[in-house]
Amino acid sequence: MKLKIRWVAIPGTLVLFLAVLFIFTPLGKVILASGSNLYLKLNVLNDIIRIVNDNYVEVPDWDKVMEGAFTGLMGNLDPHSVYIQEDKLSDIQEKFTGKFEGIGIEFDILGGYITVISPIANSPAEKAGLDVLDKIVKIDGESAYKITREEVFKKLRGPKGSKVDVVIRRQDVDDFEVTIIRDEIPIYSVSAYFMIDDSTGYIYLNRFSQTTTKEIEEALCKLKDAGMKQLIFDLRNNSGGYLDQAVRVADKFIAGKQKIVYTKGRIRNANEEFYSGKDESHPRFPLVILINRGSASASEIVAGAVQDLDRGVIVGETSFGKGLVQRQYDLRDGSAIRVTVAKYYTPSGRLIQRPYDDNIANYYESFVQENRDSLLSAESEETRPQYQTVSGRVVYGGGGITPDHYVEYKRYKHDLSKDTMKLLRHPSRVLFEFAAEYSVKHKRWAGKKDKFMEKFQISDKTFDVFKERVEDKEIDIDLSNLDNDSGYLKMLLKAEVAKDFWGYDEYYKVIRLHDNQVLEAMKYFNESRLLAAGVEK
Repeated sequence: MKLKIRWVAIPGTLVLFLAVLFIFTPLGKVILASGSNLYLKLNVLNDIIRIVNDNYVEVPDWDKVMEGAFTGLMGNLDPHSVYIQEDKLSDIQEKFTGKFEGIGIEFDILGGYITVISPIANSPAEKAGLDVLDKIVKIDGESAYKITREEVFKKLRGPKGSKVDVVIRRQDVDDFEVTIIRDEIPIYSVSAYFMIDDSTGYIYLNRFSQTTTKEIEEALCKLKDAGMKQLIFDLRNNSGGYLDQAVRVADKFIAGKQKIVYTKGRIRNANEEFYSGKDESHPRFPLVILINRGSASASEIVAGAVQDLDRGVIVGETSFGKGLVQRQYDLRDGSAIRVTVAKYYTPSGRLIQRPYDDNIANYYESFVQENRDSLLSAESEETRPQYQTVSGRVVYGGGGITPDHYVEYKRYKHDLSKDTMKLLRHPSRVLFEFAAEYSVKHKRWAGKKDKFMEKFQISDKTFDVFKERVEDKEIDIDLSNLDNDSGYLKMLLKAEVAKDFWGYDEYYKVIRLHDNQVLEAMKYFNESRLLAAGVEK
């Protein structure tokens, strides 16, 4: 049974306490100096608690009520300050340190719904086709509106092999259902690395966790041993992570005690500068970094430093624009808050954070605009602040990292049909199943990796057999529509077969060799080479 608060009025003591607070403490001096009406608001809060406690129709659950108040308070500061309940601290910490079983998404609660900020690489969510800014409106037939973070963990996590049905709301399409088979979500940083050709290395980094620097060093060394002379560093949909790891990764490419990033805040110890080391641990090879609107925080630090210092060329789409520094403070009841204490700035002085003063909801809505980069480009010369790289090139501030070359991502040469998308999301995982059986029957390819990558194709005859398998699954789609997307589906089948034979490096290699942003990035190595040469002069 909930206990009612025993209310004792202590106005004299409260006034005396606040007087001492205002006169003698740094907080009080700041409040007085800013002309804040915090004193009035504290009294209003006092009144609200008293009135609710004395008059609410039922005995209030004060744990729940006050947690809601704490969450609301932090949420109205900025998009990234947050209150964390005691039992959720370990869940958030494991995001960068451990592993768990679930669907694998970075998310936020926006407009009352779970909103995908980024699907985790290789996760069930990514395989099911979930995309940035998808909203989960139902979970297992129940509305997910106004869901709490705690309920998200309870409903979406679960043992490997179990399934969860979700209804997705995506811009410009009807709501659709997806069945996702939960799996183990390992928390590693490098999803894949391989040689695209005899001289071009590729690294796909999905986050900045405790092991990122070690993983990147291993990938760079192995690629260098394989003959790498130039590198595509893929930071697309990398939602960030630890600041120190971002600095150490940037240090792999930037030498000579150069500023990588700095922070500015209201308190003295929030103002810091971070530099690269004196020694260069790897050759100054041409570098192209891929970013998109899902690249945030730590990934923006790396991309911004590389761009400002003319160390490489940035290709893709304007990044997310998350440049707020949070510091965690533990509270007396075991909970914690993460408070924004500073902002990130690139070496040239650009603020990474996008504006959010207008409305936090608009902060996310503008992020999903279909023509976002076109609008930003049109605004650049007139409204966005201009900065200069070390060689004098103009780069733009105003939030996020604007690429040197904008390249829109295209999944395929034309839009995929609704039937193809429905097939890719179907819980039968028919592509995975068919490819696994095909791999068993064609083991001769397992010892011919180079030949497989160069020449292997799913034949029309095999594709017809695949369609028969789809028909056997009684998936409610028009099979004739799959023919229009046969090139894309054959590519995915080849990728699945490659994964069965050799693992995720080869899986991603097949996909990236058909990735229009990767193929376009290959065109800018000479520009990167000239940039580096100009800086050295």
